[in-house]
Amino acid sequence: MDGVDEKTPEERRALFRVVKGDPTPEELAALTVVLAAAASGGGAAPPKPRDLWSNPADRVRRPLEVGPGAWRASVLPR
Repeated sequence: MDGVDEKTPEERRALFRVVKGDPTPEELAALTVVLAAAASGGGAAPPKPRDLWSNPADRVRRPLEVGPGAWRASVLPR
């Protein structure tokens, strides 16, 4: 063996390698991010719908309504 086909541990573990050109560290970082995002499924899981039982706005008291029909408006949702 003349050592040409032997790979270093870093090369064996690498996900990709540059075979042509001389990319900058920033270009390699951008390529790594793109490939990692593609390998992980492309995005995050969709957010869960908010639970209205734990809505902090419900803990704040609403101002008292005055006038005709105020008793009815006090129990209706806004």
